[in-house]
Amino acid sequence: MSYDNRAPDSRFRSLIDRFGFPHLLTVTLVMVAATILLGIAAKATGSGLACEANWPQCDAGPYNLLPGSLPSFYEWFHRFVAMFAGFAIIGSALAAWRLPDVDRRVTGLVVLGMVLTPVQVALGRETVTTYTMDILSLHFWTAVLIFTLFLVATVLVWAHRLTGAHVTGALAVGIIALPAHVTLSPVVGSEISSYSPTMQMAQYGVTLTLLGAAIVATMIGRRRFAGRVVAPLLAAPPLVIAVLFFGRQAVNPALEMPYLVAAAALFVTFVAGIVLTRGADDSIGAADALSR
Repeated sequence: MSYDNRAPDSRFRSLIDRFGFPHLLTVTLVMVAATILLGIAAKATGSGLACEANWPQCDAGPYNLLPGSLPSFYEWFHRFVAMFAGFAIIGSALAAWRLPDVDRRVTGLVVLGMVLTPVQVALGRETVTTYTMDILSLHFWTAVLIFTLFLVATVLVWAHRLTGAHVTGALAVGIIALPAHVTLSPVVGSEISSYSPTMQMAQYGVTLTLLGAAIVATMIGRRRFAGRVVAPLLAAPPLVIAVLFFGRQAVNPALEMPYLVAAAALFVTFVAGIVLTRGADDSIGAADALSR
C-alpha cells in the first residue's frame, strides 16, 4: 500500500532524473522560440487569417482540423507547434513546483510563464477572430515576455557551469548578430527592395539571439565580475528591447533613426563589455597564479 502511495511521485521523479530538469527547461525554451518564429512567418506571409478565420480549427479535413492550402499550412503549423510548446511550459512549471531541489526563483519564473500561456492562447485566438494591430502587437510582446522568463530560468539552472569565457562568447555573438539585424531590417531599403517574409523571420531569429546573448552576458557577468565591468552588461538587455521595439517599427521612416541609434548604442555596449570582461579575466587569472 505504501508503495502505491509513493509510485506517482517516484515515476515522476525518475522521469525528471533520467531526462534532467535543465534539459527539460532548455527544450521548452527552444519550443517557445520556434513558436515565435513560426508566428512571425505566418504574419509575414499573410497566413494569419488563412484558415478561413477559424480557430482552433482550420479549413480542411475531418472537422476542419487540417490545412487546405499552403498559407493555411503556415498558420496551422504555427498552432501545432504552439500546442506542444504549451504542454512543455506546463510540464516545466509542474516539474519546478514539485521538485524540492529547484531554485525557487526558477520556479517563480516558469510558473509565471505558465500563467501567461492561457493569456497568450486567448490573444492568439483574437488575432484570428478580431485581428487588430493592437492585439497583434500584444500577442507578440506577450510571447517575448514568456520567452524571456524561460530564458532567464534556463540561464539560472545552467549558471553553475557557465564562466567568464561564456560571458565573452555571448558578447561576441551579439557583436556578430547585430550587424545582421540591421542588414535584414527595412532600414536598408536602398539596397534591398522588399522586406520579404524570409527576411522578417531571419531578423526575428537574430533578435532572439541578441536577447539571449545580452541576458547570458548580464546574468553570468554579475556572478563573475564586479565594478565597472558590470555596467555595460547591465545596459545590454534594455538596449536589445529598444532595438526590437524600433526594429518592428522601422518600416516607418520616422523611426529609422531611433532604431539606428539604439543599434549603435548596443554595439558599443557589446564591444565595451567584451574589452572589460577580457581584461577582468586576465586579472583574475594573474591573481590566481600569484596566489599559488
